[in-house]
Amino acid sequence: MPAASPITTHVLDTSQGRPAAGVEVQLARRSPDNRWEVVASGATDADGRITNLLPSGSLTPGVYCLTFATGAYFHRQGVATFYPTVAVEFQIVSPAEHYHVPLLLSPFGYTTYRGS
Repeated sequence: MPAASPITTHVLDTSQGRPAAGVEVQLARRSPDNRWEVVASGATDADGRITNLLPSGSLTPGVYCLTFATGAYFHRQGVATFYPTVAVEFQIVSPAEHYHVPLLLSPFGYTTYRGS
């Protein structure tokens, strides 16, 4: 059985009170010359989760960004939204730890935190 990804996410659509399935997510890492390098991508499953974003052991210290395609998600539902994308930057200091970055989403607001 493969080891879990060191970075995971979970998107909850708080306007509907359910997981946000099918949200495209891109993970990028800031390079030493301050450019973003895409290192992984995926889409949330029926439970709003991505648990297999990166292979175990592939994480290095640095600044990362998860970009969620929230506009496309709401467009498929016929719902207007203020945020076409949500980008969440965070810093990895200890690559041995697990980093869970949930997104609570509605058409006109969002919040995030470091989960467990």
